[in-house]
Amino acid sequence: MNRPFKPTAPSRRDVVVAASLVGGSLLVGCSPADLMSMGSKVEVGAFGPFIKIAPDGAVTVISKHIEFGQGSHAGLAALVAEELGADWSRVRVEYAPANAKLYSNGNVGAQLTGGSSAIANSWDQLRKAGATARAMFVQAAANRWNVPAGEITVKDSLLTHASGKAATFADLLTDAAKVPPPTEVKLKDPKAFALIGTDRVRRKDSQAKSDGTARYTQDVRLPNMLTAMVAHPPRFGAKVKSFDATEAKKVAGVVDVFQVPSGVAVVAQNTYAAKLGREALNVTWDEDKAEKRGSAAIAQHFKDVLVGKDASVKWEPFDQRGDASSLASAKGENVFEATYEFPYLAHATMEPMNCVASVDGSKVKLVFGSQGPTLDQLNAAKIVGCLPGSVEVETLFAGGSFGRRANFQSDYVAECVHIAKKVGDGRPVKLVWTREDDMQAGYFRPIVVHAVKVTLDKDGYPAAWRHRIVTQSIMKGSPMPMGKGPDQTAIEGAAGSPYLKATPVVDAQVAFPDVGVPVLWWRSVGATHTAFVMEHTIDQLARKAGKDPVEYRRALYRKAGADRHLAALNHAIDKAGPVATPGWARGVAVHESFGSVVAQVAEVKREEGVPRVGRVIAAVDCGVAISPDQIAAQMEGGICYGLSAALFGEVTLTDGKVDQGNFDTYRVLRINEAPMVETHIVPSGNAPSGVGEPGTPVIAPAVANALLALDQRATARLPLIRGA
Repeated sequence: MNRPFKPTAPSRRDVVVAASLVGGSLLVGCSPADLMSMGSKVEVGAFGPFIKIAPDGAVTVISKHIEFGQGSHAGLAALVAEELGADWSRVRVEYAPANAKLYSNGNVGAQLTGGSSAIANSWDQLRKAGATARAMFVQAAANRWNVPAGEITVKDSLLTHASGKAATFADLLTDAAKVPPPTEVKLKDPKAFALIGTDRVRRKDSQAKSDGTARYTQDVRLPNMLTAMVAHPPRFGAKVKSFDATEAKKVAGVVDVFQVPSGVAVVAQNTYAAKLGREALNVTWDEDKAEKRGSAAIAQHFKDVLVGKDASVKWEPFDQRGDASSLASAKGENVFEATYEFPYLAHATMEPMNCVASVDGSKVKLVFGSQGPTLDQLNAAKIVGCLPGSVEVETLFAGGSFGRRANFQSDYVAECVHIAKKVGDGRPVKLVWTREDDMQAGYFRPIVVHAVKVTLDKDGYPAAWRHRIVTQSIMKGSPMPMGKGPDQTAIEGAAGSPYLKATPVVDAQVAFPDVGVPVLWWRSVGATHTAFVMEHTIDQLARKAGKDPVEYRRALYRKAGADRHLAALNHAIDKAGPVATPGWARGVAVHESFGSVVAQVAEVKREEGVPRVGRVIAAVDCGVAISPDQIAAQMEGGICYGLSAALFGEVTLTDGKVDQGNFDTYRVLRINEAPMVETHIVPSGNAPSGVGEPGTPVIAPAVANALLALDQRATARLPLIRGA
């Protein structure tokens, strides 16, 4: 999933902007979270906003983060259960209501899940919540037994004292709820953890997802509910000019047809009728402002920007050091140059976009897998004309996101709200997107082009590094704080790279041409391309210098003081063993993203000219490992997702129209093509960092480097089946 934005302290301007979005008046002393929560009626229980304890002693952890397959709910529950001393078998998880003030992610003032931040953002917060509730139970027991609180122990929801006295959470619940929560609590020493870091921390949703009781948006069945589909324009930026609904309204089950900002909506009694009605529509599109270029033309424009053919696009520096004035014209045996191209990518979630909405006057309710409840509340409120906090959001499971379900426009959510508002009277409407809608009317990882020029010193290491990146800006027009400098989502992974830190002279800049194709963060965001460029370049530099790529990296890491990179690399090499499987070549890559460092060793061979990855050894430094089993699952999933894109992923446009529509034309990795993945966790006492995304960007360069070792051919373009 993808990172929407980095947590940063809101500025006064952010507060003013947020205020204007909820009615135009600034309330003194209000933060963006206060403003976004205005109208909310969320009630908080005795044990705070994150914990509910039932009369029978069962513990419910309230998760502010959506579960869309990444398995974070188990880790979040473990943080509470560890400090609370709860019986893990009697701990469950439920979604938090939408309330940015209570459930914001970090200090951005927004409730959202992204950037592999669920555990990292909740590490202190949920442990303190558990420790606070524990202290309340301990004090209740101490009062009842007339013993010092420090003599009471808590384990598996049972409080005991050396005198033989004992009581369960259920026994003490009423008394504990009356104890004033302490303002300060002492957290466990990690050495005393009995749950965190063990294989006991397994998913809490496996049973429900196995027996079909887990609730997704498509499972929602409400009284009098209608189903809607929307005819979207074939080119981005086009608008409805006119439409003829005569034939559509003849379809049995079609209730109404009308225009919405994104196209023409067909509302029906069921999905099939809505689909047939949409197919019967006759729509004329106004394409005066539509993007009509194909993807090849867009990529060529980016390459023209690289070489200075379009002076209207301005360059923004993101890393500059030393005198690089002579680097652009440098030539000779010690100079390396390469250009890399990356295509549009679809998120291709297994569950396409969908939403259920009802609008009754200024009363709005949304039922769906909301990745960013605050964004969805804000956009719904703007459509209906109500306070954001009064928009009720019931969050459900979602079948993947990789960033797609959270965007500043809440595109498909807003579409559903527009339709529900037109239907009116509080009648629920389920908006359904087909796979083709999702592939052709959604958002994409942008096209990116890199140009790298490096001069080597007498020992073969980088002496000067010139780097240019051309891509679309994901954050342009964002209502959220971006901080200083260029859009970080385009440069992360290159900016701050240990390879640049180890280079005396650096001239790194980025340019953002305007393109009419909607783009969005895609699992691991900027690292999807920067990891490849940095790691594949380093392998080529090592070979140009006549050095072993692993030893070359080690020398640069030592020079840059990149101890975590060095440790992860050494761990992966050690676990991989001394030699590759006979007949297979090895490639290595190391990259840091979302606070975690991942090193991968990939064993690759060619079968009928196509790369085949047989084994991947991954070493990850992600701080304290909450759930080792889930970390391994995320590495496996992230590697397969990244490998799928590296081998096959490409969205193309012809005359502005997306060519791909389903998995027959947007090729993904098949189960028989998935490698064996071995995950090894680098021991760490640091706070947890990201896990969901850091495995994804490393596999492509690892495979490309294995292919370089195999046949001495570098890769200049992804996907790999076209890139050699």
